[in-house]
Amino acid sequence: MNKALEQVILRHDTWRGTSRHFNGSHSSANSDSHKGGLGTGYRPLDAALQQGGWPEATTIEVLSDSCGMGAMGLFLPAMEKLSAQGRWQAFIAPPNTPYAPLLAARGIDTGQVLLVHPQNREDLLWSIEQALRSTTCSAVFSWLGAGNYSYGELRKLQLAAAGSDTLAVLFRSSEAAATSAPAGLRLHMREYRKVHILKQRGGRQQVDINLSPDEELSHQPQLWELPAWPPATVATSALGLH
Repeated sequence: MNKALEQVILRHDTWRGTSRHFNGSHSSANSDSHKGGLGTGYRPLDAALQQGGWPEATTIEVLSDSCGMGAMGLFLPAMEKLSAQGRWQAFIAPPNTPYAPLLAARGIDTGQVLLVHPQNREDLLWSIEQALRSTTCSAVFSWLGAGNYSYGELRKLQLAAAGSDTLAVLFRSSEAAATSAPAGLRLHMREYRKVHILKQRGGRQQVDINLSPDEELSHQPQLWELPAWPPATVATSALGLH
């Protein structure tokens, strides 16, 4: 295991879904099964994306007016696919505790969910970079909040993602749309189930994609349809954390 990420995992403020160990034996997210991009699970979005799905070897920015948890509905299908790899799916600085029953209902192994709660801005950026450089994470979801980040800071995360086979997602405030960023794909969610492509390397830009409920799995909970996230104490109890 990457020593830097191991330090993150062993911290007291990091929760691990189980005590299982990952020895690096996994199928790469860039293998033939994901060639051309990891399918989003939404046909209109796949058709609009240059690689036919979530791009590899780059950061993906998702901008929204809320905390970004509602936008996680975009990534549930991909998370389910990535569960087959048996690697961590890291949530770094999430504003709320992920709701385990919902993830499990979607076929996502909650034993692979890794929660990291950095204490400050420097710790946040360091944790994201180390998780991306590690080979033990199939996905890294990070919440940068409404803070201002320099191009250089974001560039370091982009370079870390470029050298990995990890789905790298950065949730940021809508205000960030006015600034440039090195991410290979930038999305803005301004309306319910509507994704605006602000930027994508080599593909269409400034287009809106409507995500029809027909694309969802029938009789399965949809994260963005929850009325509200439970308080952290309730969510912690649901996860069996005490």
